Amino acid sequence: MLHGKRILLIISGGIAAYKSLDLIRRLRERGAAVRCVLTESATQFVTPLSVSALSEDRVYGDLFSLTDEAEMGHIQLSRDADLLVVAPATTNIMAKMAQGIGDDLATTVLLATDKDVLVAPSMNVRMWEHAATQANIATLRSRGIRFAGPTEGAMACGEFGEGRMAEPLEIVAEIETYFATSAPLAGRRAIVTSGPTLEAIDPVRYVANRSSGKQGHAIAAALAGMGAETVLVTGPTNEAAPAGVDVQQIESAQEMYDACMGALPADIAVCAAAVADWRPALQGDSKIKKAQGTAPPSIEMVENPDILRALSAAGNQRPALVVGFAAETDNLIDNATAKLARKECDWIIANDVSPETGTFGGDTNTVHLITATGAEDWPEMQKSDVADRLAERIAGHFDQTTEAAQ
Repeated sequence: MLHGKRILLIISGGIAAYKSLDLIRRLRERGAAVRCVLTESATQFVTPLSVSALSEDRVYGDLFSLTDEAEMGHIQLSRDADLLVVAPATTNIMAKMAQGIGDDLATTVLLATDKDVLVAPSMNVRMWEHAATQANIATLRSRGIRFAGPTEGAMACGEFGEGRMAEPLEIVAEIETYFATSAPLAGRRAIVTSGPTLEAIDPVRYVANRSSGKQGHAIAAALAGMGAETVLVTGPTNEAAPAGVDVQQIESAQEMYDACMGALPADIAVCAAAVADWRPALQGDSKIKKAQGTAPPSIEMVENPDILRALSAAGNQRPALVVGFAAETDNLIDNATAKLARKECDWIIANDVSPETGTFGGDTNTVHLITATGAEDWPEMQKSDVADRLAERIAGHFDQTTEAAQ
């Protein structure tokens, strides 16, 4: 959900600032880019060095640094982010936000932003309950400021009550919820297939292919990152399960077919798996033994279910956008265009999987987007970048569809 998202984290001066270090780590784990602004008082609790080491970016703090203003001014800082997060948000910084005071870099950035803001309050229970604080909170809420916490619990001052900063993972959950509800594909459901299928000959042997699943898994992650409820149906791979994705592990093409049809209805289907076209007609109950001087066994093959064609012909449960992959070794565009017509899908992603390309198992891919209106050549990219670009095209497709309907 947070893959590729840019978070501007403003750390203000409260004892809970130590939690901001774990918050940075948790956001980075999920693929978010985190840039940090520290108030002067925040540096009494955490150091710019530790914040920089965890965020892997420089730390900003001085409004009047001519170097900073030349390289990354307060206007640009606020606009380069997808979301601003203030954690901890002390009673002081929330009061300044409510009154529109900009007397340091942090508060100036908050005044200059055109992006949404999420605050994680942290203060003594008496300060939280004070009428002035509650009035400021009401003002901030009326302006659309989002809140994560506070929670009730023991405080550093020895008191117990509401005002304790939410835990880092609770704040991460609020951030994920924000992107899930505001993302381009929020409210849509996607099915993605990935990896190879294994077609058993006997309990020991099987027929398979060289697909690594890297491209399919990256597409599932990209669609989830854009807010789609994503089901990933995958054959055996060494790829980690993408965060925020419902992963369904299968082995055979029949199992993949059953999982995909069971995941309907959906708005989007992306068939990136390298599904075996055929399977052995009979699967041995025990290992087929090699006998001295005898010919190798003859294995009769039968056709596997056509998952892409089935999704394209799913009647009233057909996804609004069905995207197939064409893995070819020759006549790439011609073969992919023919597949588009034959499968009756909406788009085909054609890629050359000849051994010299290194596509199977590699980290890069060169693809061509084939639609009813023609072919669009994409340059060689990392598979994650191909996935992001495809997800953006899918989001754009639904935007155009919505506009046309209006």
